[in-house]
Amino acid sequence: MSVHHPDIKRVTTHIIQEMKNRGEKISCLTAYDYSLASIVDAAGVELILVGDSASNVMAGHETTLPITLDQMIYHAASVVRAVKRALVVVDLPFGSYQGNSEEALRSAIRIMKESGAHAVKMEGGLEIKDSVVRILSAGVPVMGHLGLTPQSIYKFGTYSVRAKAEAEAQKLLEDALMLEETGCFSVVLEKIPSTLTKQVSESLTIPTIGIGAGPHADGQILVLHDMLGINKEFKPRFLRHYADLSTIMHDAITNYVGDVKGRSFPNEKESY
Repeated sequence: MSVHHPDIKRVTTHIIQEMKNRGEKISCLTAYDYSLASIVDAAGVELILVGDSASNVMAGHETTLPITLDQMIYHAASVVRAVKRALVVVDLPFGSYQGNSEEALRSAIRIMKESGAHAVKMEGGLEIKDSVVRILSAGVPVMGHLGLTPQSIYKFGTYSVRAKAEAEAQKLLEDALMLEETGCFSVVLEKIPSTLTKQVSESLTIPTIGIGAGPHADGQILVLHDMLGINKEFKPRFLRHYADLSTIMHDAITNYVGDVKGRSFPNEKESY
């Protein structure tokens, strides 16, 4: 059953902001291809992230680092063609914006022009401010991302909870306020203490979107393949499985193989 408002034809950054203002939670999921994006959109989520998690989910890499800008544009364009209502945000991949604001702008413009997406997402705080400013100056909406930033995984050396220490928590709050002041329309908070999420969400006027960050964010996001139970190996505490599609798909394919080998598929009604 779809839960979206029938009078809203297209979710925009303005509508996302209005949702925070009136205390309505924002639902977000990832998508990487046309078929699943059409299902996600029809189900009523407000925001679809074409995440660089495609590097893990779609390509089987250990980290998000290997995925390229061209590959992100391919996935984003596939999603945009399917989506009629949700706001589509695309991750700028590792190496496409860090340290060079001119390259960051070129990357963001390519994503917007070649995929038709509505916004980009970038990981980091003060260290990427120049890139954020330059992209925003071109009229491209930017979503921030703080806490556990997977593109920096080799610096962290672990996927454990971030910002438990007071100094790191204070820096995260300062970075969040800076991203808001710079002009970002939203900030993802990943794998940080719930109390810090509450503090940041109450300190910002723009929406926060949590993943592994507790219930106090203004919205929540999960990786689609994780919450559907397609990827059964990934079992962090914050993940809730809403289906067991891995088992359903395995059983269906097993039945198909059996029918082919047993000569019961195709039957006469399935033939011309």
